[in-house]
Amino acid sequence: MKPQEMVDRILKADRRAAARLMTMVEDQSELASEIMKDIFACTGRSMLIGVTGAGGSGKSSLIEHLIGRFRKDDKKVGVVAVDPSSPFSGGALLGDRIRFQKYSLDDGVFIRSMGSRGYMGGLARASSDVVRIMEAMGNDVVIIETLGAGQDEVDIIHIAQTCLLVLTPGMGDDIQAIKAGIMEIADLIVLNKADLEGANSCIQSLESAIHYNLKKDKDVWVPRVVPTIASSMQTAECEGIEDLYQNIMEHQAFLHKTRRIDTVHAKRIEQELGLIFKDEVEKTVFAGLKGTGKKREYIESIIKGNNNPYSVVDEVLSTFLRTEKLE
Repeated sequence: MKPQEMVDRILKADRRAAARLMTMVEDQSELASEIMKDIFACTGRSMLIGVTGAGGSGKSSLIEHLIGRFRKDDKKVGVVAVDPSSPFSGGALLGDRIRFQKYSLDDGVFIRSMGSRGYMGGLARASSDVVRIMEAMGNDVVIIETLGAGQDEVDIIHIAQTCLLVLTPGMGDDIQAIKAGIMEIADLIVLNKADLEGANSCIQSLESAIHYNLKKDKDVWVPRVVPTIASSMQTAECEGIEDLYQNIMEHQAFLHKTRRIDTVHAKRIEQELGLIFKDEVEKTVFAGLKGTGKKREYIESIIKGNNNPYSVVDEVLSTFLRTEKLE
């Protein structure tokens, strides 16, 4: 498939072309970068929802019910599920065939599982590009689920517009979230499995933490605690999804009314630039060192105490990037 043909097909929501480009992005293909340049102008119009939280909190079940609620409004939904990577292949340990099976045959839902590939922040380097591809396909909503690594997941705030932090009662999640500072990224705190013992006290402690030293300002969004029971795949057995949906829509309305959405867009682009710069610099440096034996020399000189990592980096950057320090 030629690049322009792939671009045209993606903009027409061709799932096969989109999946192929996502694989190319994950494999860091140079051709993928060229195609991303062509589809970028057709992105930035989707509602982006981030879902983060510890493993076992029921994030996947919650997302499945949210998909159903958005589909009820005839919204096209994309899901990017970032999973732990295999240490051998680099691929996701959990795939989209296992999760979200209910919507696997729904043409209005596109799901992509991908490995974190060792990136901190709970998001793979390619995740931002995959989200862009989802947008270019015309998805009205893109949900990004991170792998549940605790406080390392704060990078999600740079991509998502509305961030959901999913906790459960009785596991100390409320205390850990407060201690780790992860609550700072949450626009909505979802207390899932709210039928478990200790739910009420958990809600109280979370709300107390939110309102502690809170400044009264009409232009500041105050995070809300939304209890849900969404551990079951049966819609009839879940509770709180409609309330969660309404809160998501209210936060989106707040972002657009106050123009905070512009700040969100700027943060997202800044994050993308940083990730791309880091990868391109790393590729340039290691391509330059390949076959020269210099990498091994640098390592041995550091081990012997004749050099240090900081001086090595200065030397390598000045050699391959021809950088000049500002005076």
